[in-house]
Amino acid sequence: MSSAVRDNPQLHRFELDADGHVAFSEYQRADNTITFMHTEVPKALEGHGIGSSLVRGALEIAKAQGLAVKARCPFVAAYIKKHPELV
Repeated sequence: MSSAVRDNPQLHRFELDADGHVAFSEYQRADNTITFMHTEVPKALEGHGIGSSLVRGALEIAKAQGLAVKARCPFVAAYIKKHPELV
């Protein structure tokens, strides 16, 4: 599902559509660094791995673009701790 993650630079967030809802992870970019600020998964999608798929896809995009990653979002920080190979 991470391949369905898209960057929405106008809103400064990565998005993932699922079951008619949009999960997103907001970010700030400066130079070659992306800082993940907040991740939100609609209540209807909680507990289905949508947040993990979203963050995995976002980190894959950031890595492909050669960006250094910082996580101010606790969910993203926890995901990176479990999957350090993605940064």
